[in-house]
Amino acid sequence: MNRKNKAESKIYLRDGRSPLPKHEVTSRIMSSIRAKNTTPEIALRKSLMLYDLSGYRLHWKNVPGRPDICYPKKKLAIFVNGCYWHRCPKCKPDFPKSHKRFWQEKFSRNVDRDRKKVRQLRKMGWSVITVWECDIEKRINSVVRRIAKKYAAIKR
Repeated sequence: MNRKNKAESKIYLRDGRSPLPKHEVTSRIMSSIRAKNTTPEIALRKSLMLYDLSGYRLHWKNVPGRPDICYPKKKLAIFVNGCYWHRCPKCKPDFPKSHKRFWQEKFSRNVDRDRKKVRQLRKMGWSVITVWECDIEKRINSVVRRIAKKYAAIKR
């Protein structure tokens, strides 16, 4: 069986959390989206290394929200948010055209969960930086400079 036939014969399992997409291609696209080690995360990590800001932990389980990048000794947490899934206030991405109510509720829960994670970390004495996917794509150097400035300002 060649690659194309394997892809066509793949069965997409449903867990009941989301509505069935109208088109199979939508299901394939949605199931390929990753939560960790996304393209923006990797680009940011490479730039942090170039600025000699190594020593971070990835998706550290010891704090609320598992920050994408964190410096435990400095108590600095960095979240790399995808514009679509976390509803970037700069890009203002469109909502899906089908199952609108479901997606509005889903995105609202995502945004609420993001706020809760930041609040919990700050209450624990952590500094939190949220970086948007569009900023990484358009102005990664200024993003890294902002992180470097915050990193240097923390006295721990």
